[in-house]
Amino acid sequence: MSAPAPRRPLALVTGGSRGLGEVLARFLAAEGFDLLVTARGEAALSRGAAELRARGANVEEVPGDVADPVHRHELRRRVDRHGRLDLLVNNASELGPSPLPPLAEHPLPSLERVFQVNVLAPLALVQELLPPLAAARGTVVNISSDAALGGYPGWGGYGASKAALDLVSLTLAHELEDQGVAVVSVDPGDLRTTMHQAAYPGTDISDRPTPDVTLPFWAWLLHQDPRQLSGHRFRAQAERWEVPA
Repeated sequence: MSAPAPRRPLALVTGGSRGLGEVLARFLAAEGFDLLVTARGEAALSRGAAELRARGANVEEVPGDVADPVHRHELRRRVDRHGRLDLLVNNASELGPSPLPPLAEHPLPSLERVFQVNVLAPLALVQELLPPLAAARGTVVNISSDAALGGYPGWGGYGASKAALDLVSLTLAHELEDQGVAVVSVDPGDLRTTMHQAAYPGTDISDRPTPDVTLPFWAWLLHQDPRQLSGHRFRAQAERWEVPA
């Protein structure tokens, strides 16, 4: 009798219909992961999932808004079918108004939405998915931004949310260490994406690299010991990614 096939790792990627999330989903599928991908854009999400399946990937799309508790419960239900979750990539993000307003003039209802998507939803997903993450001794990757550190005019709302996400990541890394769950935050750098274009309406951003420029970083990250990386903040376009000794 032949031995059963080894279990494939499972990754959940939010904001997986375009940009960095789509690139990450494609990369993880090529690395042998089963995938759950979610995003608000149902049509784009379905197209991307169909393309991955055509390449032989096991992928399930779950359209919805990560800020919606009902959607997060549904993601947990899908994960529970697998029994464990090896990788959670909190990539879905909300930019806020376009063009970007000064922070002193930022509409507060829009700012609340930015924090709901960029801070509360990633934390809520970790809370929702902690049992299957712990069962797999899995890894959480929270997508940050250089705006978290820069204080750039116009980027205050978005940047503040990503700075909060960085602190959430570091705190969770400390708190979840005993459960074997690693948490990192990653600044992907300036990229040629729909969101970045929305930040600069009418401006040519063709000088920015496409999200594929981050692939060497993801290939490096995926083959490190997550416990050695947990609690660190990485820049995907940096020349070196090693954890300080």
